[in-house]
Amino acid sequence: MQLKIMPKKKRLPAGRVALILFLCQMISALEVPLDLVQPPTITQQSPKDYIIDPRENIVIQCEAKGKPPPSFSWTRNGTHFDIDKDPLVTMKPGSGTLTINIMSEGKAETYEGVYQCTARNERGAAISNNIVVRPSRSPLWTKEKLEPITLRNGQSLVLPCRPPLGLPPPIIFWMDNSFQRLPQSERVSQGLNGDLYFSNVLPEDTREDYICYARFNHTQTIQQKQPISVKVISVDELNDTIAANLSDTEFYSAKPNRERPPTFLTPEGNTSNKEELRGNVLSLECIAEGLPTPVIYWIKEDGTLPTNRTFYRNFKKTLQIIQVSEADSGNYQCIAKNALGAIHHTISVTVKAAPYWILAPQNLVLSPGEDGSLICRANGNPKPRISWLSNGVPIEIAPDDPSRKIDGDTIIFSNVQERSSAVYQCNASNEYGYLLANAFVNVLAEPPRILTSANTLYQVIANRPALLDCAFFGSPLPTIEWFKGAKGSALRDDIYVLHENGTLEIPVAQKDSTGTYTCVARNKLGMAKNEVHLEIKDPTRIIKQPEYAVVQRGSTVSFECKVKHDHTLTLTITWLKDNGELPSDGRFTVDKDHLEVADVRDSDGGAYTCVANTTLDMVSASAVLSVVDVPNPPFDLELTDQLDKSVQLSWTPGDDNNSPITKFIIEYEDAMHEAGLWHHQTEVSGMQTTAQLKLSPYVNYSFRVMAVNSLGRSLPSEPSEQYLTKAAEPDTNPTAVEGLGSEPDNLVITWKPLNGFESNGPGLQYKVSWLQKDGDDEWASVVVANVSKYIVSGTPTFVPYLIKVQALNDVGFAPEPAVVMGHSGEDLPMVAPGNVRVNVVNSTLAEVHWDPVPLKSIRGHLQGYRIYYWKAQEGSLKRNRRHIEKKILTFQGNKTHGMLPGLEPFSHYALNVRVVNGKGEGPASPDRVFNTPEGVPSAPSSLKIINPTLDSLTLEWDPPSRPNGILTEYTLKYQPINSTHELGPLVDLKIPANKTRWTLKNLNFSTRYKFYFYAQTAAGSGSQITEEAVTTVDEAGILPPDVGAGKAMASRQVDIATQGWFIGLMCAVALLILILLIVCFIRRNKGGKYPVKEKEDAHADPEIQPMKEDDGTFGEYSDAEDHKPLKKGSRTPSDRTVKKEDSDDSLVDYGEGVNGQFNEDGSFIGQYSGKKEKEPAEGNESSEAPSPVNAMNSFV
Repeated sequence: MQLKIMPKKKRLPAGRVALILFLCQMISALEVPLDLVQPPTITQQSPKDYIIDPRENIVIQCEAKGKPPPSFSWTRNGTHFDIDKDPLVTMKPGSGTLTINIMSEGKAETYEGVYQCTARNERGAAISNNIVVRPSRSPLWTKEKLEPITLRNGQSLVLPCRPPLGLPPPIIFWMDNSFQRLPQSERVSQGLNGDLYFSNVLPEDTREDYICYARFNHTQTIQQKQPISVKVISVDELNDTIAANLSDTEFYSAKPNRERPPTFLTPEGNTSNKEELRGNVLSLECIAEGLPTPVIYWIKEDGTLPTNRTFYRNFKKTLQIIQVSEADSGNYQCIAKNALGAIHHTISVTVKAAPYWILAPQNLVLSPGEDGSLICRANGNPKPRISWLSNGVPIEIAPDDPSRKIDGDTIIFSNVQERSSAVYQCNASNEYGYLLANAFVNVLAEPPRILTSANTLYQVIANRPALLDCAFFGSPLPTIEWFKGAKGSALRDDIYVLHENGTLEIPVAQKDSTGTYTCVARNKLGMAKNEVHLEIKDPTRIIKQPEYAVVQRGSTVSFECKVKHDHTLTLTITWLKDNGELPSDGRFTVDKDHLEVADVRDSDGGAYTCVANTTLDMVSASAVLSVVDVPNPPFDLELTDQLDKSVQLSWTPGDDNNSPITKFIIEYEDAMHEAGLWHHQTEVSGMQTTAQLKLSPYVNYSFRVMAVNSLGRSLPSEPSEQYLTKAAEPDTNPTAVEGLGSEPDNLVITWKPLNGFESNGPGLQYKVSWLQKDGDDEWASVVVANVSKYIVSGTPTFVPYLIKVQALNDVGFAPEPAVVMGHSGEDLPMVAPGNVRVNVVNSTLAEVHWDPVPLKSIRGHLQGYRIYYWKAQEGSLKRNRRHIEKKILTFQGNKTHGMLPGLEPFSHYALNVRVVNGKGEGPASPDRVFNTPEGVPSAPSSLKIINPTLDSLTLEWDPPSRPNGILTEYTLKYQPINSTHELGPLVDLKIPANKTRWTLKNLNFSTRYKFYFYAQTAAGSGSQITEEAVTTVDEAGILPPDVGAGKAMASRQVDIATQGWFIGLMCAVALLILILLIVCFIRRNKGGKYPVKEKEDAHADPEIQPMKEDDGTFGEYSDAEDHKPLKKGSRTPSDRTVKKEDSDDSLVDYGEGVNGQFNEDGSFIGQYSGKKEKEPAEGNESSEAPSPVNAMNSFV
């Protein structure tokens, strides 16, 4: 199988780019084995432009290889350099490297020149580049006398540097005598030529030690220029100097330096040109002067600046483009702008190019009779000229070779022979430089040989590419085949990739790729083979990565990194911090797959990386640790722009400790009035470092600043310097000014005094002024000390006054205060309300009306009116008033009527009305009496059932506790209740009002009755009381169950249970019940249905189907009990069952609640329970299987 050449247009996955680059390096590194005859090859040489240190020996390198080993010779400045004649020059044995010993004697300048090395053997000659050797130079500055520079504030200035020409050029910087770099800014900056430019000068620029330094890195020396003195004077100083030198009759005045638009200091004019070579750094510079300082902007005309290669230096005054190419040619415009205008300068850039390779010639190995070619292609601007040399001699004058033909940048070889071996040089040159490349043609006849070691073991991670080497050599060029296993067939290129250098690539190695592979190389002269072995290993994986952590300073943090790897490989886990080793600190603990950091500090923040290494692969995972805390306190507090009522505070923020500062809190201390107490002044954004603070007069201020982030606030900064503001008149007057009298003849004026901070100066006092409203007097006033109250005596009672309180101090008065209304002291009202009238609304509510009291008679602030009312017996109103409890209702404001709720019906009441002011109540109005009409009575106080007999019950009751009128009669309603809770007919009975006992006769024996009892007045029926009782079973005195409040008592002494007829009757009833139960049980077990049901099933007519009670649909009869008729008034639930557990004597079952009530006429409405209203039941039939007692009731 022939060696596969990879298609050039094949699109490669991104992951294989590095692999292909590696293979390309292998291909270019294919060489003729050194044991075979070959022409020389230059392997090492000094740079073309070789600058040497004149204090050290000169070493010019030239190394080469070849078979036989080459000999070396040199030329200097184009002529042969005979090293044997110069005792200072020696050549390294087996090498062409020269050493010139100038440290013992001689000078470096003697050996300046252009050197070229030639390496030669019987197969040809290779030559080095032209090596230009020059010693470095660091000359001193020429002596010059520098005059001091004096100029006005605001003028522009250029301090020249003009360093000496050195080799290589020096690095320029400006410093002072203390070797401190001079600060630079948008206003002051150093140009590319080393000069120092001032867009405008300030008095702070005055100094005597502006020194330009030149550092020569090659010789590690620094040269210094003489210091330059600069003095910047202000306009006032300049005028004083001029005036001192002029006579009285002369007049001259320097004018202030006015603001001006920008002009360029460099470059000059509107346009300039710049030329740069391809691959270099293009640097364009514009420096402008002006006042205020101009700002520089850059644009490219008809294009955009390359984003990834453009950088701004020197405060945007320098534009740099790295790796410049021909596409960067064009016009660049710099714009200088300030508030007064803008100017621009256009720089025309041309990018030239020294020659660069497109395709450099490569060594060519041919067998006799083969064809080949050498190609030399280069580009540049201008286009380079290509010339060929053979063994160092221009090919035009070199010995003729019939096998070669020159075609411009290509030499074509055909039917070569051994004599065609030679070294060819390609020279590509233009005005900016040259390129020189050696490439030999070696004619050999050599059978294949494999250069890769036999039985090499390759270990590869699964799912990654596997590269099996088969480095080979042979002439003619062998073909390569690969086989897998002992008897495997040649590997095909649909799964494998065979590269030109013999390497076999398995793009995605799997477990089944493991095995032995054989590489076979063949040409016409023979064959060679080699075996290699491949093992596939599991990849190393991080199954749990460390996680991002945010911790507060001083806490402990842990990172976890769990790794899974191939067990045949040795795993090492390494932790890194910021891609470096962990600090050698006991706080860092590594335990297997954990890293723990205790007592976390600020310096511990950063990226922590877990690196899992085996001999074949490496994986890593990182997590960032952010150490956060409250900010550090701000520092360097400074007060500037100090005015009477404002100051500017500036500070430097402390470290935010990885949590951005959101705001700054500024506090102040008043050392004069409240020393040691800090008050909140203001808050500013976390982006600010200055604040304009408003100040009050006569305060000795100190300020401090606290920074706030998401974790809290910092400690306070150190206090600023103290700043005492000047005293001034007060800004404000006292607040909360009031005028209220404490006595009927005074006026008490009160106010909230100013605090010391508000006083604005010493000697704080108050001017208190008052004036009777609507009077003829003038304002009266008095100045009092720093108090909060002043009492004006001898005032009329409750007279309105105008009041004002004004603050003043030793400097002056506060602004005119606001006038407030006050009143002198109040007195009790003099007059009672008149014309009191009572309108009885109903039995519990009355409405009272009265005439208001005149305001003058109130003698104070009207609070309202107060009604006193009480219940009294007629004829004893005056006699017992002191012992009667009175009720009070107050009506706020100027009311003239009010309602008296909650009165008792059929009662005698009295009331009076009084006016109320701030001092108290006035006299009472004459008492007014009224009577409330009758109302409905309350329920009777009690109801008892006594003396129950077989057919009678006696009711005994107490009258209502609140009759609310004259009782006219009682109403008694009762009805029987059978065992199934069905209600019998309701009986209504009227009883005279003077009765408290009533006997009911002709009742059913052994029957439960429910009674409803209530009283009546002329106003209607009152609330009812209910009770239940049962007539006795016989005359022997068997007690029925307790019901209600009374117990049924025996009224007859005959024991019916001992009678023979009763015993026989009970036995018959029990037998009958037993028979019925057996019949029902049998029919249920048969699943039988009544004949009528069977008949209906046979004739299913939908119009006659019974309806189910639960959902309104038609259904079927189910059992013997289902077809029993429900009697009117039955309380059986809708599911036709009776709850056996329900108590027969439960009051809840009888509906003594919202469902049972009386109409106004005393008739009972509703039912005891259930969803539908029913009339009281007639009869006592039951739908339930009868008990013996019920059966007895039925018989009776």
